[in-house]
Amino acid sequence: MDQILSLLSETVPKARTLEELTRPLLTLLGQVTGMESTYLTTIHAEEGVQRIEYSRNVGNMVIPEGLVVPWADTLCKRALEENRLYSDNVTECWGDSEAAAALGIKTYVSAPIRSHDGRLLGTVCAASSAKVPRAPDAEPLLMLLSGLLSYSLEREQLVERLQAANGELAKLALTDSLTGLPNRRAILNESAHLFALAERELKYLLVGVVDLDGFKLINDTHGHLAGDQFLRGVADKLQHCLRASDILGRTGGDEFVVFALGDLSEQEDLETGMRHTAELLQKRLTKATTGHYELGHGIGDLNYAGASVGVVAVMPESMTTEDAIKLADREMYKVKQGRKLRA
Repeated sequence: MDQILSLLSETVPKARTLEELTRPLLTLLGQVTGMESTYLTTIHAEEGVQRIEYSRNVGNMVIPEGLVVPWADTLCKRALEENRLYSDNVTECWGDSEAAAALGIKTYVSAPIRSHDGRLLGTVCAASSAKVPRAPDAEPLLMLLSGLLSYSLEREQLVERLQAANGELAKLALTDSLTGLPNRRAILNESAHLFALAERELKYLLVGVVDLDGFKLINDTHGHLAGDQFLRGVADKLQHCLRASDILGRTGGDEFVVFALGDLSEQEDLETGMRHTAELLQKRLTKATTGHYELGHGIGDLNYAGASVGVVAVMPESMTTEDAIKLADREMYKVKQGRKLRA
């Protein structure tokens, strides 16, 4: 045991990650137990699965890293429930485990890894396809490794949860919560990349502003829940009329913005081609917003005459994103005024 403690004192202080700590410990466990495979698992009770995170394999039996098995079928669960952490006759003890049979396990020993509040995080195990006698130092070593690994595993899982939470917060900060589209901040970020791409590829940009005429009346007449349903419907229709490479976002209560790379045919001069593609996108966006909307909430349906849409084509090196949006907004306002005069 003194030799084991000496090896641990050399290994543990140098480990900066769970993997750096686990791999030498699995090698040590294999040397002490004489087993073919030693491995660390994590247990995901909410999903009902156990996953092999790190493993060391020598001999014929291989327990692969990344293997996921149903928690209810594992030897670890049976061993914990029966408080039998060692068996050299797995077939007789736990012959109903399909995972053990598939891996060919005959001898097995393990210890649970628990958090500071007692939650089961995983297990540290050794297994073999042959009958291996119980090593006198095996179980004390397993309990020692379990304690060493518990802090590192809990810390790594906490870091993963924090990273996931931060990622979700970052996504929420750039997403319009009602429609799921990029918000104004995200649009400005994404469009800057599109401007740079257009400049590199010597293309121009189409910038569109979509303003929902009569939206206040819809809210006032049918209520805000119906207005929200209408906005989601508009967002869906606009998404379906655009290419995957185009950018669509909601920048205000009833306003959407579109960015797209312009394609110019070789037969057209630059100015004519830019104006033509801007007109085509303007018509496509207007048509997309026109038509039937289900407002739900027992309100019924709405036949909408379409939004006011302004689209401009600009060269990326000639102006900023904000300037391009202002130009498109002016075009939209002209369309709106023209519709009012014709009404």
